[in-house]
Order: sequence, then structure tokens, then C-alpha cells
Amino acid sequence: MALDFAAGCVGGAAGVLVGHPFDTVKVRLQVQNVDKPLYRGTFHCFQSIIRQESALGLYKGIGSPMMGLTFINAIVFGVQGNAMRKLGRDTPLNQFLAGASAGAIQCVICCPMELAKTRMQLQGTGEKKSKRKMYKNSLDCLVRIYRKEGIQGINRGMVTTLLRETPGFGVYFLTYDMLTRSLGCEPEDPYMIPKLLFAGGMSGIASWISTYPVDVIKSRLQADGVGGVNQYNGIMDCVRQSLKKEGWRVFTRGLTSTLLRAFPVNATTFATVTLFLMYMREGEECSIQDSEPQSVQLQPLQPQTQPTSM
Repeated sequence: MALDFAAGCVGGAAGVLVGHPFDTVKVRLQVQNVDKPLYRGTFHCFQSIIRQESALGLYKGIGSPMMGLTFINAIVFGVQGNAMRKLGRDTPLNQFLAGASAGAIQCVICCPMELAKTRMQLQGTGEKKSKRKMYKNSLDCLVRIYRKEGIQGINRGMVTTLLRETPGFGVYFLTYDMLTRSLGCEPEDPYMIPKLLFAGGMSGIASWISTYPVDVIKSRLQADGVGGVNQYNGIMDCVRQSLKKEGWRVFTRGLTSTLLRAFPVNATTFATVTLFLMYMREGEECSIQDSEPQSVQLQPLQPQTQPTSM
């Protein structure tokens, strides 16, 4: 299990650096005022942020996921690996259940982290240098929210986070397992790394598509009150208002940038985790083999059990 946690940490840091600019664009598009839209679409949003706020504007709020996503991925891959060992049989249903349980547990960290990230990403929209910063950084953001709204405030959007993450991670691990099996990702395969990248990227896309409408509502609830006025009374009120004002297309806002982000981020994350586990397990196996002749010199060699596959 320790290896699963360590691999998740490595994969999480790699994923954040690759995907954060796309996430900033996604959030801006999801929560912008439909009556006075600042952005016409994904690429216009990219151009506007770079022009108005410099390239650093795309990395607003990165402190929160850099701190949180590393631990989140460690929890996700650790819990998923442990759940699969407890469930015993490696079946598609068990892959889904293990992934779903991992997704639910990590919401404790994910929800406050995404709240701070969203608030920081929206701060100083359209300004290269914000005249008045409400938050100094992600930690200051959470502290201020806690002082004003208490524990309920820093867990704003928890229900929608659970509704997104639980099935989303189930689909995530199920898709990855099915693709790696069908592609034949074996250690001796010369095309193993491209196959892992493809499987990881497609898993991320499948996961996001399966729960994206919930993510739109989550972002709107977490951004609500930034201007000092609360627009929504809860999840269903947010759904009703959004549908009434913008129609069903509201649930696809920011989807393009999300999918553009999903492939490289999850390709990087899953390939990194898989290769890390593979090499670490090989190292453990070699160290066991090296120590055996010294500790059991007079005993006949026993057949070694193969390490469990991912």
C-alpha cells in the first residue's frame, strides 16, 4: 500500500503542472455571467487571460492543487489498491467499486482544495495586477472563508463533489483497466509507454464526460458569493436557475478545455504511477533475490511468487 501512496504523489504533481491552465479556463467559462459574457469560447478565453493577465493568469490558484492533488492522488491510488486487495477478485465491477470508494474518501481534501482554487482563479479577472486582492494565497483564502462561514463554508459544494467524484473515479479505474487489458500493456512490450499514455488519457476523458454536468453545478456553487451576493439557495435551485436562464447547454460550459486538459493530465498521471510501481516492485524483487542466498544458504530455493499486477 505504501508504494501505491508514493506513486500517487509522483503522478499527482506531474498532472497539476500539465493541466492547470486548462482548468482555469474551464472555471472561468463555467461561472461567467451569461448576460455579460467575457469570453466567447475556450480559445478566446485562453487569449484573453494571456493578453489581460499575462501567462501567469492561467496559473492562478495553482498553490491549492499543488498542495492538495499530490495527497489526493496518493489517497486515491492507495485506497483503490487496498480496496482491490480486500475485494479479492480483479473484475470490472470490483475495479469500479474500488475506484468509487477511493473517489468518495478523497472528497474530504478535494472539496476545500477546489473551493480555494476556484476563488483564486476568479480573483482579479481581466486585471494584470489586481487593485485589491481579497485573498493573498490559497491558504489565506480558506482561513478567511472559515472565519466568516465556519466549517460549513470551507466545505461548500461537498455534496456535488461527492456526486461527481464517487462515480467519476469508478469510471476512471474501470476504463483504465479495460483499456490496458485490451491493449496488452506488458512490461516487455516496446510500445508499453504509448499504450499506457493512451489508456490513461482516455480514462480521464471518460471520467469527466460521465459526471461533467455535476461539475458545472459544483463550480457555480463554490463561486457563489464572490461578489458579495449569493445567487443560489442550494443544488436544485442552482440547477433550476441555470436551466431556465441558459438551457441544457449550460451543462457543457467549459467542456472543451476540460477534455483538452483531461487527456494529457491523466495520461501523465496513470503512466507515471504505473511505471513507478513497476520499477519499485522490480527493485523489491531484486533485493529479495539478493538477500535469499545469505539468509537461507542451506535450504533449497523455493519458487518465487509473482507480484500482483495492477
